[in-house]
Amino acid sequence: MMIYKDAAKSVTERTEDLLKQMTMEEKIGQLVQPFGWKVYENAEGQINLTEEFRRQVHKGGIGSLYGVLRADPWTEVTIENGLSPELGAEAVNEIQRYAIQHSRLGIPILFGEECSHGHMAIGATVFPVPLLIGSTWNTELYSKMCRAVALETRSQGGAVTYSPVLDVVRDPRWGRTEECFGEDPYLIGEFAVASVKGLQGDSLDQQTSVAATLKHFAGYGSSEGGRNAGPVHMGMRELREVDLYPFRRAVEAGAASIMPAYNEIDGTPCTSNKELLEDILRTEWGFDGMVITDCGAINMLAWGHDTAEDGLSAAAQAITAGIDMEMSGEMFAKYLGEAVETGRVDIEVLDQAVRRVLTLKFRLGLFDHPYCDPKKAGEVIGSAAHKRLARQVAAEGIIMLKNEGQALPLSRTHGVIAVIGPNADQAYNQLGDYTSPQPDGAVTTVLDGIKAKLADHPERVLYAPGCRIQGDSREGFEAALACAAQADTVLLVLGGSSARDFGEGTIDLRTGASVVTDTWNDMDCGEGIDRMTLTLSGVQLQLAQEIHKLGKKLIVIYINGRPITEPWLDAHADAILEAWYPGQEGGHAAADVLFGDVNPSGRLTVSIPKHVGQLPVHYRGKRSRGRRYLEEDSKPMYPFGYGLSYTSFTYSDLRLSASEMYIDDTVEAEVIVKNTGDCRGAEVVQLYISDAASLYTRPKLELKGFRKVELEPGEERRITFPIGRGELEYVGADYKRVVEPGLFHIRIGRHVDDTLTTELTVLEG
Repeated sequence: MMIYKDAAKSVTERTEDLLKQMTMEEKIGQLVQPFGWKVYENAEGQINLTEEFRRQVHKGGIGSLYGVLRADPWTEVTIENGLSPELGAEAVNEIQRYAIQHSRLGIPILFGEECSHGHMAIGATVFPVPLLIGSTWNTELYSKMCRAVALETRSQGGAVTYSPVLDVVRDPRWGRTEECFGEDPYLIGEFAVASVKGLQGDSLDQQTSVAATLKHFAGYGSSEGGRNAGPVHMGMRELREVDLYPFRRAVEAGAASIMPAYNEIDGTPCTSNKELLEDILRTEWGFDGMVITDCGAINMLAWGHDTAEDGLSAAAQAITAGIDMEMSGEMFAKYLGEAVETGRVDIEVLDQAVRRVLTLKFRLGLFDHPYCDPKKAGEVIGSAAHKRLARQVAAEGIIMLKNEGQALPLSRTHGVIAVIGPNADQAYNQLGDYTSPQPDGAVTTVLDGIKAKLADHPERVLYAPGCRIQGDSREGFEAALACAAQADTVLLVLGGSSARDFGEGTIDLRTGASVVTDTWNDMDCGEGIDRMTLTLSGVQLQLAQEIHKLGKKLIVIYINGRPITEPWLDAHADAILEAWYPGQEGGHAAADVLFGDVNPSGRLTVSIPKHVGQLPVHYRGKRSRGRRYLEEDSKPMYPFGYGLSYTSFTYSDLRLSASEMYIDDTVEAEVIVKNTGDCRGAEVVQLYISDAASLYTRPKLELKGFRKVELEPGEERRITFPIGRGELEYVGADYKRVVEPGLFHIRIGRHVDDTLTTELTVLEG
């Protein structure tokens, strides 16, 4: 038996044995990742492999396939022509079997899939988007969700996922804000670790684990003007302290793969940034996994960034900088052979990239267990347990921004509710970008959730769409106002949409009936959909203002992918819930919160400005940022960490185990948190630290710890946080992490602007 086929040998031994047997063509084949949905045809349940795929396998092999199971308008895979969970697993097996049996060395294919908030395949559970997940402040729950996503994905043969997204949001006008956990690097770092643990499990070779790919490395959330993939203007110190921090934490947790961002930083594209990909990532951090480009990123070096004169130069730049695999595979497949033959790329550079790809395949167990179990896929994908989990995550991430006069929770026993608005009953508008087509009934809308709660009294629920997300049509106003006039409470479901064109058309604004159209799309958020403003699109605000004139109790629910800035609604609505994109169970989760079955415990992970002109408004500003503009102060409408509950909490007795410590010591900060209300609730206790004076300028405050704690009425608990080098250090001289002696302010409280404070002195020694 050849060494590389011997499961008893080490990964290193097997990799080196295989590598030395490979031809140049076979090596390059391992570094390309064509689009997976193009290698097969589904002929009424019969999987037929394309001739082009067969040719590539015979020629030298294919290292990886992207999105074999991906279904969306881009792939043109629909419910009708797509793959069920079982058939999807069978298709992956068929592709894998052909690659193993018809290539010279029998190297298995690495199947890569999108799983930002659930596997992007037909039938998979659609969880809430990361912006809502971050709002739970519950990393254990997120890790559990990642285990479910990994199980669904691996059961169909997907072995690597292109998540989590660890970008730090600086400008929420950016359309991909929904894909991020928030604006704070520490919080993102905690979710990064939870993601790696959840996705990768105890061992990558388990059939319940997938390799995590961290993206987008780095600075992607800090683009010029909030425009997708725009230039990033940032110094190395800020880059290391903020944008690189979550990636470092995930690498330390064992992440197996990483994806560079499209953008440039200070003139160097991330795809060809050797300092980023080799010096920092591999040499400094010790990362030993695989680096894969984003789709088309190498092309951008020659036709976009213009740092390469042609495709040959672009391919050479990328692999020399540390790229191991190209998503799409176009440039590597076309130019790498020539680059090596002409001396543009050293053979050792090529071998190192191949070595990393093969190593990941061996770690995943693909050589020993290359096939998946279609029966298992049918059992676990979209299971009842995963739906319950999706509902729990959604409910924990919904944030109550306002509750004037205890407008919420709603009564179960009396009163008519008018559910109005463009997001009240539009399933795809709840799901966010990177979502697969959904069968009828798979998504519970807010209207569905309200009806389910009041199933015994259907006459108490009225509905009218009122308007669309975009456009200036008011033809639905009359019906909406008539509906609202009959109600005691108006539930206005507004926001945005990241729904691509799934062929669902739109709605008749007068009747609410579906209308198929080839031209209308309400999408105002998602990848490539950046905005100049944060106000509601279309005539949604005008609809709210007309309904308000009726004098009814007005409850607003936002379903959206980025913060909404509408001061009029902040002032005039009786209650406001921020639900982000809550996923397929979002309607049930929203109803759970509205009727008090779930006490809202979500907290903001992005600051919401009063006006777009305040941006950037993230809380980690430097002390020199300034206090106000001519027209308004610089404070946000709703600060980082903010969120209300149906109960109340008090904080008291903040103390440190010692008021002084040496640099390498640890002290404990503790505070008593008490539920002073009349119902059970969960509070997010937040630790912030401020360095009073430092050699280099620091943010005014930095989050350095959080705990989500559930308390019964009258119950109090002492919450403890450790404070040591990790909480006090920053990037100092020569970009080294350092703790400087001196005074630190320790703050613990409900959100960044509501804390108790004490002082800690750090001594040199």
